[in-house]
Amino acid sequence: MSAASISAQTGAPAPGRARAGGGSTPYLMLAPALFLLVLAWFAPIALVALMSFTRYKLGDTGLDFIGLANYARAVGDGRVVQAAGNNLIYAAMVVPASVLAGLGFALLINGRRASRGLYEVLFFLPVTATLVPMSIVWLFLLHGRIGPINSVIAWFGFAKIDFFTDPKVVLFALAVIEIWHLAAFATILYLAGLTTIPRVLYDAAAIDGERHPVGRFFLVTGPMLARTTVFVVVTTTVTALQVFDTVLVLTRGGPMGASDVMLNRIYVEGFRSLEMGYASALTMLFLVAVLVVSLVQTRSVERRAADR
Repeated sequence: MSAASISAQTGAPAPGRARAGGGSTPYLMLAPALFLLVLAWFAPIALVALMSFTRYKLGDTGLDFIGLANYARAVGDGRVVQAAGNNLIYAAMVVPASVLAGLGFALLINGRRASRGLYEVLFFLPVTATLVPMSIVWLFLLHGRIGPINSVIAWFGFAKIDFFTDPKVVLFALAVIEIWHLAAFATILYLAGLTTIPRVLYDAAAIDGERHPVGRFFLVTGPMLARTTVFVVVTTTVTALQVFDTVLVLTRGGPMGASDVMLNRIYVEGFRSLEMGYASALTMLFLVAVLVVSLVQTRSVERRAADR
């Protein structure tokens, strides 16, 4: 008796029909989530991309298309060039320091047993703290006249430093705040990565005669943390490039644009000057730049990890 006749007698669907019907069911179940994903993520990006080709100002009732004029203006805008340069300098300070500090702290904490839980909690606190209220704390700590850090500097006989009003050091001061925040984040990720390394690899290295911690790091720990390092480097870079909270709260891009960054420039053009079309063009340029940097970093770090 065939499967079709059995299904006809029992009332059950034929196997071919069941497979055909089941093929579309998962997509139908995913449709609401996909719709919300498109609505929440891709639709705003498409709208910003459309507005970047217009002269739209906040409150206008129509769109005046001007082609690539906003992009040409951005390339020749000295304030945008300065903000982009500040972004790169800021990331160049934050990313290596955060990654190396996070790795170093993780290696030190991982060797502890009794106090490891305490250190994990302490290093996780900066991750949970939002930068807006913590910026106020840092404003007090680094204050040019009454800040405790400047008091220590004066106690050693050096002149006090105006961290947030001196164009030469303001970007460095902001970078210190971000390093404090991201180093804790990197520490937690590296601690998780260290727990996945099999102990047998260290035993094998010891049998081969490599007992020094530095040698074991380059032989076992470093290569085994390659994937974690890729994730840490990329996420740290993206976060560093997206700096905005501390700039808005502490310096507003000053003094003389020394701490101005791309997101702050977008905010100024869009919500102070109300030039949403120009701000949209800056947003698209920023998104493309972050995407390119992320892809380049990911391929570079993965290639080095594969070579090892």
